[in-house]
Amino acid sequence: MTPEQTAQAATAILDELEKAVVGRRRALELVLTGILAGGHVLLEDLPGLGKTLIARSFARVLGLDFARVQFTPDLLPSDVVGAPLYDQRTGDMVFRAGPVFTQLLLADEINRTPPKTQAALLEAMGEGQVSIDGQTRPLPRPFIVLATDNPIEYEGTYELPEAQLDRFLMRLRLGYLSADHETDMLRRRVRRATENVPLAPVTDAAGVMAMRESLEGVEVSPELLDYIVAIVAATRADPQVQVGASPRGGLALLQLSRAQALLARRDYVIPDDIKQVAVPALAHRVTLRPELWVRQVSADDVVGRLLAAVATPATAPRAAATSAGHPAQFTA
Repeated sequence: MTPEQTAQAATAILDELEKAVVGRRRALELVLTGILAGGHVLLEDLPGLGKTLIARSFARVLGLDFARVQFTPDLLPSDVVGAPLYDQRTGDMVFRAGPVFTQLLLADEINRTPPKTQAALLEAMGEGQVSIDGQTRPLPRPFIVLATDNPIEYEGTYELPEAQLDRFLMRLRLGYLSADHETDMLRRRVRRATENVPLAPVTDAAGVMAMRESLEGVEVSPELLDYIVAIVAATRADPQVQVGASPRGGLALLQLSRAQALLARRDYVIPDDIKQVAVPALAHRVTLRPELWVRQVSADDVVGRLLAAVATPATAPRAAATSAGHPAQFTA
């Protein structure tokens, strides 16, 4: 699949999703960039803002196998990844696969379960496999985790450990709908006279994998690679930051900016692509100093400030792409 074909498929996917998800076009774009970049997405916000609806809608439109785990305080690791069971008929131990053996996993309210159960997803998210009783079992491809969580200040939550957060390619916060979009949501509900919105699959698992591979055809200039490194380095040198972004954060920023370029119908990255995905890609990888929590300073604010302070490189990707024989921008 070429980058242009991926851009066309992405537009069709987003248009289909908007039949069910109202007023969230930019959030849907960001989730799709995370999926195209080969990662997992964390949706963080208060209950009732459409996080679960977004995850279910993506599974339907992408044509992927879907499973949901409702994380609760009494959930065990074996409830997520599976466990060996004794078969009385044969006298053998038989592995019972858990819901993690799917293509798109909705980890609903992931921070309502203790860290021991959260950690059951670490290997699955990082390596696409599960190791139990000395045997490694690969997960289906693609394997995507769309997790939802509530703000840590919300009652009954456990803070996600840094290792868990770093496995997510990006974290998004939705916020409330505008009054016009909320009215439109109610109007659509009355007009269709049913709770669920029928969505048609736009692609399938093979199509998602092909779209991911097409990202390798998106050009990134050496100046922009230096720009990404400078942004990541700034998170490590800032006095407000206790722990800066990991090298995995730089890789995430690279792939997300490539996916963002495709959504903008380009086969090359510009600085604005990096800026649009920098906060979702890096803010959850940054640990602020404890006193900033009292002052209600968020990691999103700090990364946004650092992004504005890092000098933007002067690049001419259009001329470079044209001279290389590539289209500067896809036609609509």
